[in-house]
Amino acid sequence: MPLLWSGETIRDTYEVERLLGEGAFAEVYRVKHRFLGRQAMKVFKAPGATIEDIVSDLKEALVLSALRHRNIIEVLDANVLTKPFGDFGYFTMTYVSGGSLEQYWKSFGASLMPVEQAVEIIRQTCRAVAVAHSAKPPIVHRDIKPANILIGFDASGLHVRLSDFGLAKSVNPLTLLATSRGTLPFKPPEALDNIDSCPADVWGLGATLHLLLTDRLPYPCLSERDADNPGRFKRPIRLPSDYNINIDPGLEGILLRCLAFNPVDRYPNAIALLADLELWEPGHADTRQGADLPKTSKDALPGYTGRDLHGEALAALDAAFKMARDPLSLSAAADLLEEAMGKDPGLRERYGIQLDQWRKGIMHCQVTTLTQGRGTRRRSP
Repeated sequence: MPLLWSGETIRDTYEVERLLGEGAFAEVYRVKHRFLGRQAMKVFKAPGATIEDIVSDLKEALVLSALRHRNIIEVLDANVLTKPFGDFGYFTMTYVSGGSLEQYWKSFGASLMPVEQAVEIIRQTCRAVAVAHSAKPPIVHRDIKPANILIGFDASGLHVRLSDFGLAKSVNPLTLLATSRGTLPFKPPEALDNIDSCPADVWGLGATLHLLLTDRLPYPCLSERDADNPGRFKRPIRLPSDYNINIDPGLEGILLRCLAFNPVDRYPNAIALLADLELWEPGHADTRQGADLPKTSKDALPGYTGRDLHGEALAALDAAFKMARDPLSLSAAADLLEEAMGKDPGLRERYGIQLDQWRKGIMHCQVTTLTQGRGTRRRSP
């Protein structure tokens, strides 16, 4: 049972709108601040928590407050929520209506994500991780994966933010190592020996890029038992260009270095990886025919089975344009439009300018919705 319910008011400041998701230790809600609009609220759900427990839970907020960067989710407030059944720590942060990278990747369906877009997403994520790796001693995220990368849209295009620093930890200043935590399909071989480090974060970035480019994990877990088996890393990794002919040799070299078996053969940190990603430009790819390549799907990660993301995007799109008729609802309409873009990549190019204007409070390009059959088209009044 969720800790909060829709319509509930928190500390006379936040109105709870809906549950966005939950994990083992916390629930995340979309809330509306009394003056500042929509935010995301993370509530830690340990019952009977002491003040010491709550302070420990809020360490994530402290880490995020210290790592300010446009590609890192921003903390806005932190406090204690009192309910009849106990006290719970919470903090609020930037709400990104576009959703997670996992959802955005799945929205491409049977098509691969364009190479340049995949690289740009990882480039921006790498900028965020580089800030953490630049700390003294370095801070390792320890759980880099598509579900913890948020995708937004603004006038410049995609805006990526790294989130969920709940497992982040400063490494030992002498060994530059930490104990390992995170999600096994995105963890390197040494994680099975309880070792984490900056090169382990690099592996997470590489595994995520591999997934975006090929729709496959570099070392998939074939079964639950296989996840803890170090032998699976002994299988030779197949060249990413075998799955995607648009991956050029330069990009493939970057990707394979991220996924090197031995940590010393990887990029030492996100700073070094970012330097190569910034220099990368699309090059000459293989000329093999697509018919010779395996067909793609989005079953490398579980979830979203049976969901009609395109239909959900069109519903959000129609709702956004109806809401935008009211000048006081323009900000909420922009959130809905951004949500639609996160579920259907094709909407980004068509409505990016509209989103930017609504974010600025401009209504003069208001359009009329015409729904015909399964599609939606729009015209100027």
